[in-house]
Amino acid sequence: MSVDAAKLQGRYCNSLFDYSRFITREVFIGDVPMGGNNPIRIQSMTTTDTMDTLGTVEQSIRMVDAGCEYVRITAPSIKEAQNLAEIKKQLRQRGYTVPLVADIHFTPNAAEVAARIVEKVRVNPGNYADKKKFDQLDYTDLEYKGELERIYQKFAPLVKVCKEYGTAMRIGTNHGSLSDRIMSRYGDTPQGMVESAMEFIRMCELLNYQNLVVSMKSSNPQVMVQAYRLLVETMVAEGMNYPLHLGVTEAGDGEDGRIKSAVGIGTLLEDGLGDTVRVSLTEEPEAEAPVAIALVERYSKRKAESEKQKAEEKELSASSFQPSAHNPYEYKKRETYEANAFIGGHMVPRVVADISKANLKDPAILNAVGYLYSPMLDKYNMAEQSVDFVYLADELPSFTLPGNLKQLYNYATWQKLADKTLCHPLFTLQEYIGDIDRSSALNLVSIKPADIDSDAFGELPFDHSLVFVLETDAAHGMADQRAFFFKMEELELDVPVIIKRSYSFAADHGPSTMDHGQQFTTNLQLYSATDLGALLVDGFGDGIWIDASHIDTQTITSTAFGILQATRSRISKTEYISCPSCGRTLFDLMETTQMIRSRTSHLKGLKIGIMGCIVNGPGEMADADYGYVGSGTDKITLYRGKEAVKKNISATNALDELIEIIRGDGNWIEPV
Repeated sequence: MSVDAAKLQGRYCNSLFDYSRFITREVFIGDVPMGGNNPIRIQSMTTTDTMDTLGTVEQSIRMVDAGCEYVRITAPSIKEAQNLAEIKKQLRQRGYTVPLVADIHFTPNAAEVAARIVEKVRVNPGNYADKKKFDQLDYTDLEYKGELERIYQKFAPLVKVCKEYGTAMRIGTNHGSLSDRIMSRYGDTPQGMVESAMEFIRMCELLNYQNLVVSMKSSNPQVMVQAYRLLVETMVAEGMNYPLHLGVTEAGDGEDGRIKSAVGIGTLLEDGLGDTVRVSLTEEPEAEAPVAIALVERYSKRKAESEKQKAEEKELSASSFQPSAHNPYEYKKRETYEANAFIGGHMVPRVVADISKANLKDPAILNAVGYLYSPMLDKYNMAEQSVDFVYLADELPSFTLPGNLKQLYNYATWQKLADKTLCHPLFTLQEYIGDIDRSSALNLVSIKPADIDSDAFGELPFDHSLVFVLETDAAHGMADQRAFFFKMEELELDVPVIIKRSYSFAADHGPSTMDHGQQFTTNLQLYSATDLGALLVDGFGDGIWIDASHIDTQTITSTAFGILQATRSRISKTEYISCPSCGRTLFDLMETTQMIRSRTSHLKGLKIGIMGCIVNGPGEMADADYGYVGSGTDKITLYRGKEAVKKNISATNALDELIEIIRGDGNWIEPV
C-alpha cells in the first residue's frame, strides 16, 4: 500500500492543525502486528548478558508484565544469536509469546542466524556493512555507487533469510553512528540520517521485501524530530509508508530522561506519527514501559476529542492559511522584539511560576522557584533554576521579594499597587483594549488562539511593551497554539509570546503501576514536555508557564527548566547523554551515571556522554563535550568530543581522570 503525497497537507504529516494519525503499512511481527490501524505498540530492551539465559528470560517476563509488546535482545556475535533460540523456548514454556527482536551492530553473520529464530531483527545502517572512523572521504558518483553495490552484496543475504522465515526488520539509524561515507556526502545532518536508512530501504524494495520498520534516533530531540519528519516526506515522495519506531536515544534517567523522551517522541505523536515507542532510560528496562504507555495513552482518545472540539468551533480555524516560511526540517527561532530588555528578541525563554496560593507570609516559599532565602542574613541566593516571573494574581506578599524577580498581578490589583517597581500587569484581551492605565515597561495580555480572528484583537494597541500569554483549552492544544504562531507570521506580528498550559489529572490517568503522586508527576513531565517542547523545537515561544495546582511548585519549576534544557533553548544544568544499557554494557550504567552525576552536576552547560560500550560510544555521544565509554572489563576510554584522549584506563580511577581532563581544558569549577 502506497500513499498519495498530495494528501499530506503538513508535508510530513496529514495535518498541522487537526490530529490525524499517519497510516502506515501493516507489518507482521509474530502475532503482534504493527502499523496500519493497530495500536501504537510498546517495547523495550533487555540489559542482561544474552548468554545468561535465565536472567534474560526473567527480565523479559518483567518487561512484558510491565506492558512491553516486543522485547529486544542484543546479539553481538553468532553465539548470542544462537542462544536466542533457548531464550525463546524458555519464554514459550512459561507462557510468554512476546515477539523477540535481535539487536545487531557490525555482525551480518549474527543477523542471519538471529533472523531464523526471532520475529524481527534490527540493523544499524551506519555499521552493518560500513565503518565509522571519523575519516573524511571523497567519492565520485561512480565510486559512491560502487560502495552501495558493496553494501548490497553484504545486506542482500539477510533480506533473503528474512523473506524465507517471515522475519520483520527494523532499519534503525542513529545520529551518532552515521558512517564516514554518509557523513562525507551529507554531513552530520537529519538528511544524512534519512539517506542512511533510505539506501537500505531501497535495497529491500529491489528484493521485494517490505516487512520493514524504520527509526531515526538521536540524543538531541530537535535533530530526532527533524529527521523523522524528513524521513516521512522522503518515503511518501517515493511511494512508501513504512511504520515508524520512535525513540530518543541515550535520554538519561529520572526527570531528565522522561522530559527529553517526551520532547522528541511526544512532538511526533502530536502530529500523528509513530507506530511503536521505546523510551530509553538509564534505569531497569521494566521502568521504561509505564513511561511509554503514559505517553501513548494520551492519543487513544485524541481523535474523538479533537473531532468534538472542532464541531464546537473552539479551535482556531486554519483552513484559510498555510505556514509560508516555516521550515520543519531546520531550527529557526521566531523573530520578536525585545520587550523591556527582558523577554523576546535574543533573550532566553523566560519561566513563569504561580505562587498565588502559597503562604505569602513566609519568604521561604520562594525556595521552590529558585530563590533560596537565608533567615540569618535576610537575603536570597539564586539557584541555577530560578524563575523570571512569579504570578500572584490578586494576592499581596507580606515580605520583600528579591530585587531581580519580576511580579505579575491581575490588572485590577496591579492598578492599586502603591509601588509598582518590578510589578507588571496581566490583562484580559477586553481589559487591554479599553481606556485604561498601562505599564510603560511591560504589559502581558492573556489570549487564546481563536482571539486572533476577533474584532477585539484588531483593536489592540501594539507597542514594544506588549507580550502575549497564549493559553488553550483545545483537545489538540499544541496544534491550536502552533496555528496561532503561523497566523502571527502571516500578519507579520513580532510580539513575544509566553506559552501557557494548564493541567489537571484524574487519578486514573496513567499506568496502574504508579501511585497517584508519582503518576501525576510523570504525567505533568510527559504532557508539558510534549506540548511546550513541540513548539520550542520549532523556535516558537519566548517563555513558558506551566499551571498545575495539584503539583508542588518545585516540581513544576524543575519541569519547566528541564523542558528548556531538553529543547536546547536555555541551559541551566549539566546534561548527561547516557545509554539505557543492554547486554553489551561493560559496567553498571545506573551506578556509574549516579557516581558521575554526583561529582559533575554543578557544571552548568556541560554535556557528558556515559556509554556502556563502543557501539554506543564515540559516535552516538558525538553531541557530548566529554565521554566516559566502556572499552573492556574494568576498562574505560575517555573522550573529548569525538577524540579518545585516554584509552583503556582502570575504571577505579576513570572519573578522577575525567575531572582532570575537564579541569585542564578550563571547564572545571569547584562545587559550592
